[in-house]
Amino acid sequence: MKRNQLLFILFIFVGITACKKKETQAQIDDRIIQDYISDNQLNATATGSGLYVVVSQPGTGAACNSYSDVKVKYTGYLTDGAVFDQSTDGITVNLQQVIKGWTEGIPYFKEGGSGKLLIPSELGYGSQAVGSIPANSVLIFDVELIDVL
Repeated sequence: MKRNQLLFILFIFVGITACKKKETQAQIDDRIIQDYISDNQLNATATGSGLYVVVSQPGTGAACNSYSDVKVKYTGYLTDGAVFDQSTDGITVNLQQVIKGWTEGIPYFKEGGSGKLLIPSELGYGSQAVGSIPANSVLIFDVELIDVL
């Protein structure tokens, strides 16, 4: 009798642990971003791709799209605040030649607009470490759209 009870308990334990799904990188990133939004009391909009956008100033100038050439001032940092890149004078880029988070996120602003992009790793550098950015990192960018060219 005890052996049957032990086997039954073991069966239940194996069944429960086997059904438990491993958290995906997208789920991990979303939890990290949600915590960041909460901790910093941000009013962020989810785009559906994993990207979150905070529009501080929408801008009043020209709009851009995901194929535009733009000039942008930015500071890029990790969720712990470690800055990995910045351009205080602004850089000119084509939005097809940057990380997917920028391609999708910058068009939320018009010229003169500013805000924050909270980018999951899939829309950043993914599972690849780049410079001081570890693999699977959520990226935060403070951005200002200076010009749509």
